[in-house]
Amino acid sequence: MTDVAEVNETASKTPLGVKNKSRAVKWYRSVFYNATILGLCSFAAPGLWGAMNSLGAGGGQSPYLVNTGNALTFCLMVISCWLTSGIIRYIGIKGALFIGTIGYAPYSAGLYLNNRYGVEWLVIVGAAFCGISAGVFWAAEAAIAIAYPEPHNRGRMVAYWLTWTRIGQILGGAINLGLNADRNQAGKVSYTVYIVFIALQASGTLVALLINRPDQVQRPNGTPVQLAIFDNPWQEIKSTTKAFLTKKFLFIVLWIGQGVYSEAVFFTYNALWFSVRARALGSFLSGIVAVICGNLLGLWLDQHHIPLKKRSRSAFAVIMALQGAWWLWLAINVTEFRRTQPIFDWGDPGFGRAFGVFVFLVSGFQLNYNFSYFIIDQISSSPQETIRLAALLRGTESASRNEV
Repeated sequence: MTDVAEVNETASKTPLGVKNKSRAVKWYRSVFYNATILGLCSFAAPGLWGAMNSLGAGGGQSPYLVNTGNALTFCLMVISCWLTSGIIRYIGIKGALFIGTIGYAPYSAGLYLNNRYGVEWLVIVGAAFCGISAGVFWAAEAAIAIAYPEPHNRGRMVAYWLTWTRIGQILGGAINLGLNADRNQAGKVSYTVYIVFIALQASGTLVALLINRPDQVQRPNGTPVQLAIFDNPWQEIKSTTKAFLTKKFLFIVLWIGQGVYSEAVFFTYNALWFSVRARALGSFLSGIVAVICGNLLGLWLDQHHIPLKKRSRSAFAVIMALQGAWWLWLAINVTEFRRTQPIFDWGDPGFGRAFGVFVFLVSGFQLNYNFSYFIIDQISSSPQETIRLAALLRGTESASRNEV
């Protein structure tokens, strides 16, 4: 990993160690423009999906049907992530991003019908559609986020892109909080929330058409973006499998798993122990805190005057220490709540202790996410390998979420 990392750290320089001269860039071909379009797609698709889940149980009263649907989604995502590099061979990275946005709205439609009419089958069917398309989307967006920015600006651009995902959660929480501010009991959120979410998620498919192909992107230093697959699909499947079995990826599998495992846990925690409006407040505030933490991490990782080893090791140590503390806090709370069976509203005694751990766990999830892309960037040695490793990263995340 060290040799590859050193190459990536100096990739924005010429062989003589002198940075390329800046050049004029058309705004609609810029890295920032593409990061914004990618962020808007993430906002409309996984961002609003996360917003519904951050309400607990997809906004429903019981988490069990939604957890079943999510388990199906993540199972299918493991498969579709694995196949993504072969799909990109034929439809390109832009086509993969477009296809990947299609399945989110049917899942939200299933939640709407379940919330309003008690229909359960569309939750499962929608989850299947979501799983098939979302795996392609996740792998494609990760590859774009890593490959499009200049190496010296990658940490901040990844953090900026992921900010949009949390904006979906923040907006969803704000909408739901406004519609349910007077509901201080357990229960379902207003079905009006789902109508708004479905419309926004459907718009993500159109936004994906605005992303530039890699050969169209213009960097200020003039270096081209290389992100393409040249092998046939079967060869890509074999190459992706081989990449998974390499030592450098196997060493981070457990770390990836611990980072995303918490998601289903804290969403279920939110559904079981909080009132409707407290759940909405959690969705809103946790998204804001997560955005702040993620951008601070991206800023730190881009401090190239500090040695790479110091940046990476210190970030890893802080993330792991905080993650352990928050899991311990959660375990203490859940042990007590299983005995007392409370439903917390924001005016109740003990609300802060119960609520705070949810906010911090969402922030920890964001920190782990950001750092995952940093690791993939450092261990990747070619554009094709970036696509494969990004797909494997998202597939491993999906499998880890399914462990809950």
